[in-house]
Amino acid sequence: MTRKRTLSAEQPAQESIHYMTPNGYKALADEQDHLIHNERPKICEIVSWAAGNGDRSENGDYIYNKKRLREIDSRLRYLKKKLDNCKIVDPKDQQGLDRVFFGAQVTYAKEDDTEITVHLVGVDEADVGEGKINWQSPVGKALMKAQEGDVVKVHSANGIEEIEVVEITYPLD
Repeated sequence: MTRKRTLSAEQPAQESIHYMTPNGYKALADEQDHLIHNERPKICEIVSWAAGNGDRSENGDYIYNKKRLREIDSRLRYLKKKLDNCKIVDPKDQQGLDRVFFGAQVTYAKEDDTEITVHLVGVDEADVGEGKINWQSPVGKALMKAQEGDVVKVHSANGIEEIEVVEITYPLD
């Protein structure tokens, strides 16, 4: 059974917008720049040198670096797509600072009275070790639009947990 595509040339596919902080955008743009100007030319040079050594089927340098070149090109396509379809949300420009929105730094209390501080960031910026969580994660979704003092429910693999919003700030870095 085949599916019919309803999209035509006049009706482009809807791309989702990726929200990110200015720091997240800079990190991805810097990575893209590094891959284009440093990493890729170096690998291309090695592949060219290795190709000149003869039989490519048994040439480890050629095989490994050709694979690495494909990985770099794949990452560059990913970065280009992300950077072209992103919306930079600067916490300095945020309206309604009494509610939790993208870019907010939130301190919340769990049921056992432990307090945790998280920063709601984009998908590519999330790093739990640094307290940065994806705004689309279960905790991020639960915190969205909450105010200080609100108790929200987090749906996780362990069931439903209630957390209380203690403090909301918007970092200006």
